[in-house]
Amino acid sequence: MRWIWIDRVLELRPRERLVAIKNITAGEDWVANHFPPKGNSPALPIFPGCFVVEGMAQTAGILVCEASNYKEKVVLAKIGKAELSREARPGCTLRYTATAERIDNVGASTKGIVELSDPQRNDGAFEVIGHIDLLFSHLDNNFAGAKFPEHNFVFSDGFKDLLRNSGFYEGD
Repeated sequence: MRWIWIDRVLELRPRERLVAIKNITAGEDWVANHFPPKGNSPALPIFPGCFVVEGMAQTAGILVCEASNYKEKVVLAKIGKAELSREARPGCTLRYTATAERIDNVGASTKGIVELSDPQRNDGAFEVIGHIDLLFSHLDNNFAGAKFPEHNFVFSDGFKDLLRNSGFYEGD
């Protein structure tokens, strides 16, 4: 995975839930350029909603991968629900909480809550801004019998480093 949309894992309860955060900064190109100044209108830097959904997918995907000790090639199969009530801006922190509904040898389903801490509130509190339900598939256990490379190209070294730095991974 080229981009990782979470910065740190805060909590991991195997096969139950995973909590991660993403700090939104103005230094990220996709924030500053979304939306740039136009005419007399000032810039409106936001963290795009599609990246919020991907951050939840990565959070929930780690939860699902951890259930098999990171041996399965887990891919997002379906976004069952994605509702966001407001944008994240530079200075905000997103907190993703992914909860496992079902994890088995074919795949998994998760429910997710997205919370936002806005520095303009000055209290550090998080407010719920979204709900994202996801379905995952284990590629090697697909119904078509398709074969994939032996190495786990989905769970990349970037994710291993993120989990290692968060204190939740001791593998290779």
